Amino acid sequence: MSSTYTPWAFLDEFRGKNFSGLWPTLPEMFKITVIRYGERPCFTIYEPDRISLTYTESLRLIEAVARWLHHHGVRKGDAVALTGKNSPEWTVSYLGILFAGAVVVPIDYQLKNEETDLLLRTSKARILFVDEEKYGRYQENPGELRELVSLKKGVGTYVYDLDGPAAEIEQAAETDLAAILFTSGTMGTPKGVMLTHQNLVSDCYLAQGAPLKVLHTDVFYAILPIHHAYTMLAVFIETISTGAELVFGKRMVTKAILKDLKEAKITMLLGVPMLFNKVLSGIIRGLKEKGPVVYGLISVLMSLSGFIKKVFKVNPGKKMFGFILEKASLSTVRNCICGGGPLAPSVFKKYNQLGIDFVQGYGLTETSPIINLNPIEHYKETSVGKVIPQCDMKILNPDERGVGEVVVKGPMVMKGYFELPQETAEAFTADGYLKTGDLGYLDDENYLYLTGRAKNMIVTVGGKNVYPEEIENEFQLFEEIEQILVRGFVPDKKMKTERIEALVYPSPDFFKDRPSPDMIKSRIEGIISEVNQRLLPYQRIEKITILEEPMEMTTTKKIKRDAI
Repeated sequence: MSSTYTPWAFLDEFRGKNFSGLWPTLPEMFKITVIRYGERPCFTIYEPDRISLTYTESLRLIEAVARWLHHHGVRKGDAVALTGKNSPEWTVSYLGILFAGAVVVPIDYQLKNEETDLLLRTSKARILFVDEEKYGRYQENPGELRELVSLKKGVGTYVYDLDGPAAEIEQAAETDLAAILFTSGTMGTPKGVMLTHQNLVSDCYLAQGAPLKVLHTDVFYAILPIHHAYTMLAVFIETISTGAELVFGKRMVTKAILKDLKEAKITMLLGVPMLFNKVLSGIIRGLKEKGPVVYGLISVLMSLSGFIKKVFKVNPGKKMFGFILEKASLSTVRNCICGGGPLAPSVFKKYNQLGIDFVQGYGLTETSPIINLNPIEHYKETSVGKVIPQCDMKILNPDERGVGEVVVKGPMVMKGYFELPQETAEAFTADGYLKTGDLGYLDDENYLYLTGRAKNMIVTVGGKNVYPEEIENEFQLFEEIEQILVRGFVPDKKMKTERIEALVYPSPDFFKDRPSPDMIKSRIEGIISEVNQRLLPYQRIEKITILEEPMEMTTTKKIKRDAI
């Protein structure tokens, strides 16, 4: 693939006729895809019944939702909220809101009711699309809501039943607000990230120019919550930009996921480190069960496959390990894409050795979110990827390792935080770069290497900077550990320096035969000791706390550090 590959070049054919800006808006983009691939499947779900909408059928429903919203007083720039589990109804509602010229406010379905109420008030949303489980609660206590729409049939007003009289609906422009994404549901002051149509559409196409080649024949799988910026852009919006198919997963359970992968013939699997770790652990466990000789032979062949792929840009693993991929329901998967948190380089490496094109990326809600992707033909296992086209990235105040705060500029960077001018101003440098809060360094090919979050950094007795995420990555393939969080602790209040502690929640599945607490403790200590040998002396864990209950996690399966 040449470096001049531009997956958005086809837009020139539609510029001036179907849109007039630098980039189309999301409704304009969807209509262009309908012109190109109208009869292809668009939104599909397998449970409880298989339902599939083509692009043309989806457009008819979306425009009906837009007419209904307009008839109920929604005008350009108004906020309309949406909360629910992944489903075709969710995406039809999302696009219907945008087709009405309005701003969509996707809300995490796992939030407590009072947190959702706070986000509704903060965003000034007057209409809420909601799953049937919570419909009754808002019907009884609507607060400031004017209208309520159910995302499931049989409860109240159903999405697919909506319509309204024909009307001239004022559409949003490319630089107008498309979505407000709340990065937290806490009871403090919620930060609503304001993303324009240009932010989302440019990021969608520029990520494909990284290059992440998406085909109209691809089948994407939405298993992570779609309200989250990562799934919203990298799964949902990428799908509808190319005419691919989007299949909705219902449960974050490995068995259910593997069933869906096989049945739907998924080609693009996007997930978080926890998902890929679990699938890979299952594969490795199965190989080890075949005995040390077979496992040793396959390990050697995997190393050979990885070498050939990296050096000669040829992928022999897909044929060599077809039987393994078939058993793991990964035989149709063309690309695996990992985001939402750091992935251990060893996991990245093993998927590529098995013949799967594995891509790691990086970004923030504030950047729509993708700003780095590892190119398939020139990937680096220890990097989160190359800076995508039109993204200007630099490192502020680098130390002797070249590590400093990552800052960015580009068409994908947010407009600001909703009605928080001071917080918006503080998020940018004087020359207009967004401060990510992440620490890292760039190499001479513009690949980014992350070391951790600035606020999580530990300063040890020798004045060394330790990044907890780098240490946590070393534990990703130990099945005995379900969760690990590394943090600093101060043993002597007079000396402000920190030492390193690990909070560990052992895997209930691995220890299901209920060995004694002493045996679990001994095994965890053994793993910590093994990893310590690989770490630099100042990075080593000195204190271990074994937890009886799991730590609270976000919907993208990251531990909530602030809650510990």
